[in-house]
Amino acid sequence: MGETGSSDMAQRRAALVRAMDGVARGERDSLKTVYDATSAKLFGIILRHLRDREAAEDVLQDVYLKVWNRAGRFDPERASPITWLCTIARNTAIDHLRRTGRAPETTSDALPEIEDDAIPVDEMLCSAEDNAALRRCMEELKPDHRRCIRLAFFDGLTHSQLAERLGMPLGTMKSWIRRGLLGLKGCLGG
Repeated sequence: MGETGSSDMAQRRAALVRAMDGVARGERDSLKTVYDATSAKLFGIILRHLRDREAAEDVLQDVYLKVWNRAGRFDPERASPITWLCTIARNTAIDHLRRTGRAPETTSDALPEIEDDAIPVDEMLCSAEDNAALRRCMEELKPDHRRCIRLAFFDGLTHSQLAERLGMPLGTMKSWIRRGLLGLKGCLGG
């Protein structure tokens, strides 16, 4: 990415940080600014998880209600605004799937095709700088830990679903995910 692209990204991030600050103060115009800048990306993340356009639209509304109510918790020193928003969108979509009793739509045939070296940006994080760091850290994990974390956090599978799908004891699955998360935390400096 050239200097101009990096500068544009920094300006967009600064504008989003200002808008998030406005949302935290209860400014509706700031929420509109955040919505206009991020709704397409967040809708894509939600739709990828739900695979149902109508449900995704409803969940997107829930996401922005959460943003309105939680904007005061956003800390630009800990994460970029888009990363924070994407996390809320992904978690809200996964909560919706669990609440409705639907499992994420992946088939057992798809598991062998998951490649460890290509992670789409919208599946990881929405921000390029956070994505690069996370990708590097994910690559440092043991392959089994990396695969389990991807399936759990980016495809929304529960520990039980993962254990069943991969034919492993639940305790082993939880242990691998815990060790992988500790590895990520150490690598990312958290």
